[in-house]
Amino acid sequence: MSTLVLALLSGLFFTFILDFFLFLSFKLHYIDTYEIDLYYNILFADNQNIVLYLLMTLILGYFTVYFKNMKITAVILGTLFCSVIALNIIPSLGEYVAKMVLMKPNQRLFDGRHIYHGDIYYEGRNKIYMYDNDLQRIITLDKKDIKS
Repeated sequence: MSTLVLALLSGLFFTFILDFFLFLSFKLHYIDTYEIDLYYNILFADNQNIVLYLLMTLILGYFTVYFKNMKITAVILGTLFCSVIALNIIPSLGEYVAKMVLMKPNQRLFDGRHIYHGDIYYEGRNKIYMYDNDLQRIITLDKKDIKS
């Protein structure tokens, strides 16, 4: 029982660190680049995929506690940490991954008066940040004004 708890806690710990650096790269190389007004804590909390987070927790917990070959465990953890750190060091890579996760390409929004065509860069709690193809710039729309 205690090894199961240890596996879960170590999996949670390592997954949290990986997740933290992943979202830090999103903030540094995507949110700040496109001047989206968003705090890191909101980005981190609102965009969690709980299923993926729990799956990674179980996998990393298994590798750190139950897997017998520690060299393979060290290689796996080292590769994961180096990959996430690389997202922070290489801006183009961090932006590419953030676009894959956060961006919604080729969207059409209607607010009652105008139709907006473009890419949604970020959809927050109250606002949508969209690159409008007609205006050739990023615009901010209130979610409450958008009609379905």
